[in-house]
Amino acid sequence: MQTILGANGQIAVELARELTRAYTPDLRLVSRNPRKVSESDVVISADLLDAGQTAAAVEGSDVVYFTAGLPAKTELWEAQFPTMLRNALDATREARAKFVYFDNTYMYPQDDRVQTEETPFAPNGRKGTVRAAMASMVLEEMARGDIAVLIARAPEFYGPGRTQSFTNTLIIDPLKAGRKPRIPVRDDRLRTLIWTPDASRALALLGNTPDAYGQTWHLPVAEERPSYREFATMASEVFGQEPGYTVVPRRLLSAAGLFSAQVRELRELLPRYEHHNRFDSTKFTARFPEFAITSYRDGLAIINAEDRLRRAE
Repeated sequence: MQTILGANGQIAVELARELTRAYTPDLRLVSRNPRKVSESDVVISADLLDAGQTAAAVEGSDVVYFTAGLPAKTELWEAQFPTMLRNALDATREARAKFVYFDNTYMYPQDDRVQTEETPFAPNGRKGTVRAAMASMVLEEMARGDIAVLIARAPEFYGPGRTQSFTNTLIIDPLKAGRKPRIPVRDDRLRTLIWTPDASRALALLGNTPDAYGQTWHLPVAEERPSYREFATMASEVFGQEPGYTVVPRRLLSAAGLFSAQVRELRELLPRYEHHNRFDSTKFTARFPEFAITSYRDGLAIINAEDRLRRAE
């Protein structure tokens, strides 16, 4: 039995699909309001803030994936995320299962350095501080050695479906609506983005690779590192629109109410858009050389095809 905690997000849905396709039909999906991805899935409603409910949801599992998310509200993150993770770790230890922690890069320094699995934590802002504390909690569990644990870390997303990120919100969603993309802060800095289905496939692969445990892994990204200028131009071409975009300065993105609550809540990440973002996944690609990584152009083409199909329905 493999169990996904926090089973309704984009990463979790694609993870469930990949686990069923490639590894096991014996899958349990856990969230407050879980929905089946495949017919064989078992769904369990549980509140991860409740230790008893979490333990019951995890009981009998061989592998537990923590992909839980929360709305981008700082107070919620501080009040709930550490408790959810602690309950998940305690439940996994009680079940004698393996633990796979899906992580982001909020705790990394927001500067030009190449990010590797050894990059020190230097969070900027309260959300980054929460994520650093959570990653440290998992590292402590890993060091304790009572159960097998791994960390799988991803940079900023872009992807199909309900993918939520700056890139989807400011570049891809406007193109879907026939408008010009908006680029955050600067258009000449290199970006590293991960295609959400690749992240989920890699997460499933790591969770089912015994020697992957006891380590932190950067999930696989394309070798290309386009600037946002290049990415927006490529996206416009794929969506059949004239190239063109607007650069939104940091001061405007920082202004409350300019775009959305999500953007306002992520203001602490804005400094990273002033620097090159170079996320290195060499460790993963060296260990799994056959893993197929989606190019940016191919990913954008999939999003465009999905959008066209939706419009035609």
